[in-house]
Amino acid sequence: MLYLRTVLGVLVTALLIGPVSHAAAPLTKMVVAYASISPRVAPLWVAQEFGFFKKNGIEAELVFVRGAPTLVAALTSGDMDAGYTGGTAVLGAAAGGIDLKILAVMTNRVTYELVARPGIKSAEDLRGKRFGVTSLGGTLWMGGVLGLEKLGIDSQKDDIRFLVIGDQNELGQALELNRIDATVLDVVFTKRLREKGYPVLAEFHKGNLPITSSSIVARGAYLQKNPQLFEGFMRALMESIAFVFGPSNKPAVLKVLQRHLRVNEREAEEGFTDIALGLDKKPFPSMEGLRNIQRLMKQRNPKLGDIKVESLVDDSILRRLETSGYIDQLFATYGVK
Repeated sequence: MLYLRTVLGVLVTALLIGPVSHAAAPLTKMVVAYASISPRVAPLWVAQEFGFFKKNGIEAELVFVRGAPTLVAALTSGDMDAGYTGGTAVLGAAAGGIDLKILAVMTNRVTYELVARPGIKSAEDLRGKRFGVTSLGGTLWMGGVLGLEKLGIDSQKDDIRFLVIGDQNELGQALELNRIDATVLDVVFTKRLREKGYPVLAEFHKGNLPITSSSIVARGAYLQKNPQLFEGFMRALMESIAFVFGPSNKPAVLKVLQRHLRVNEREAEEGFTDIALGLDKKPFPSMEGLRNIQRLMKQRNPKLGDIKVESLVDDSILRRLETSGYIDQLFATYGVK
């Protein structure tokens, strides 16, 4: 019954806010890739399942692409039209002469938890230990390095041995199989490990470590050629964010999380908590977060230090939606505070 009420609420909202294009107009195909499976991908899933993309003239195909490098390659080749990935991928692409633009940043701070195998009691115990990551130089690696810095651990001087394992599900499994000694994970994934006795050494979501994570990116040239397409995309995304944060929509969002994360209802609740902790309601990019990424990445690639991070951002559509009152109208409609 709650789910039915939610669907009816979406239909009413569609009438109140109105579509960007006429219903009879043909939909434009748009392929959107995302490089990790986490609760914060929910705005994309919700926008597709509740018709926000179609309402704005878009026939969206959401594709999971394992790893940011593969996603960037797909964007560069034109196989994908937009991507949902971290700022590290955009900086890395810029170093290779690829013009990617950040349209919005869904998470502008480190929100992982640092979890270790039993027997490790503090960050100091991690010196010389194996640390699992999704990829070297990727967003999760970056969050781990920044988090360790916050705890007084220099990943280079203290001989943190990074091992590339896979996505967050695989990282959790690797910890349980004793293939790694520690990693950083979203709250939804650490909950189960906590219950099994794995110590959580730090909750970085309680601090403010700037990082550019979970970003909407596109090729600069493609963005310039298709301004209406991307405006429709951003309108759909902002309505989806408003929907996710709308108090009455929580049951529907939990069902979406259960399906896509393949978790039970209790674990989906943890995923919803992760969204509340980490997802920005107004996803404007943080220059400080980009500079943090640049500072660490240039250790591996010095020419990254020559890039002006401001040139990587094009949030003009988002700013137009903000100044027009569109975003605040959405929040009012869905009851978002």
